[in-house]
Amino acid sequence: MTRKRISSGSPFEKAAGYSRAVAKGDWCFVSGTSGYDYATMTMPESVEEQARNCLRTIEGALKEAGFSLSDVVRNHYIVTDASFADRVFPIFGEVFGDIRPAATMIVCDLIRPEMLIEIEVTAFRG
Repeated sequence: MTRKRISSGSPFEKAAGYSRAVAKGDWCFVSGTSGYDYATMTMPESVEEQARNCLRTIEGALKEAGFSLSDVVRNHYIVTDASFADRVFPIFGEVFGDIRPAATMIVCDLIRPEMLIEIEVTAFRG
C-alpha cells in the first residue's frame, strides 16, 4: 500500500516535521489545522473565519489525497475558549450536518496566541 503525504505549504510542516495529511489505502489522517490562510500567512481575528479557513485547508488536503469531506468519520475540534462552541457549531453543522462524523471538542491553549481553533479529521473511504 502506498503512503501519500500531502502538504498545504505551511512553513510549520517542514519546521515541525509533519504532513498536513497522510493517506494510506482507504484512510486519510489530516493533522490539526489552524485558521491560517497559508497563501498569505495571515490569521483572521474571528473564530468563525478561522474555522472556515481550517475547513477549506482540510477540504483541499482531502481532495489532493483523493478523499472528500463526505469521507470524514472523526473530527477533533480544539478551541481556546468554551464560549466559542456556540459560534462555530453552526459552521460545523453546515459542513458536516449530513455526514455526522464522530466528534470531540477540547478546550485548551494552542501554540500561538492568535490561534483560536484547530481542527483534525480522519477520513475513511471504504
